[in-house]
Amino acid sequence: MVATGDIAAKVTEDIARLEDAVLQAVSSRHEASAVDFADRFGITRACFDNERGKGYRQLIDDPAVDVVYVAAPHAQHYEISRAALMAGKHVLCEKSLTINAREAEDLIGIASARGLFLMEAVWTRFLPCVNRVWEIIARGELGEVQWVQADLGFQAPAGSGSRQLDPQAGGGALLDLAVYPLTLAVGALGFPDGVSAVGTLTNDGVDRQNALLLTYPSGAAAQLISSLVSLGTRTATICGTKGWLRTGAPLHNPVELTVTPHRGEQRVERFPQIGNGYTYELREATRCIQSGLPESPTMSWDHSLQTMRLFDRARAQMGVHYTNDGAASLPGPRSA
Repeated sequence: MVATGDIAAKVTEDIARLEDAVLQAVSSRHEASAVDFADRFGITRACFDNERGKGYRQLIDDPAVDVVYVAAPHAQHYEISRAALMAGKHVLCEKSLTINAREAEDLIGIASARGLFLMEAVWTRFLPCVNRVWEIIARGELGEVQWVQADLGFQAPAGSGSRQLDPQAGGGALLDLAVYPLTLAVGALGFPDGVSAVGTLTNDGVDRQNALLLTYPSGAAAQLISSLVSLGTRTATICGTKGWLRTGAPLHNPVELTVTPHRGEQRVERFPQIGNGYTYELREATRCIQSGLPESPTMSWDHSLQTMRLFDRARAQMGVHYTNDGAASLPGPRSA
């Protein structure tokens, strides 16, 4: 496990629920964080490098580690994931996979050349409730899907200590939150032809809030809002020619669906869930690795790459730029 924040803790709790996985090491920039996290979860080794902030190097070099879960801030995803892949480790990396599509293409190229598993950890795609959404759409219960509305937001902590609004960390509502509304839209309609994006930027140039309009040749559309300034309904509504459905809140971890046919009675479906909800994606990663699959058919490389290309387009329209975007070239060879 790379990093020791809230997400890392929740994922680690669910890793412990797997019958065929063992927690071997955790890394942090700071000794106290690594040691405390290791003690808390019974992890064998705490890795840290107080001087250079490169504790993950020790974790990656550990021969007992087979798979690296990257839960660091967005701006570090590429560097850490690349180092792990170059060291022969499988990688499960938090969303967004990288800062931009160019970085994602490089990671995918390395994983492909080396026969290693790489997956963006969009846990929502594996949840029972979300799988049920895809079933309802596939069997035609909603008819032809015409539009999707989805929002996700919360109030990020104010001040310079907020990772969510720090440009050096790859902050902003788009990279932090938009993948979840997008997951529901793409699952219902596919990736769009047209993307229109507007956003409200901080003085540091990251988006506090954004709105995306996705358009399709069929005339279908999706309206998606991500916000770091306000809570909203945190639901997704998918509407078709025969009916509509709405996820429960929050849409990135729903356990309830309301389905309303144009003719017939409305019904509510509820779904039990294991642990914090990350167990499903962890099981999939384990299955793929044990089967020798470099990518998951449920969360494919192409899906992650198309997502990053869409986000690149949206950021260009909003005027959001990161240090990673200005790198003259990508480092090093892809193969040994």
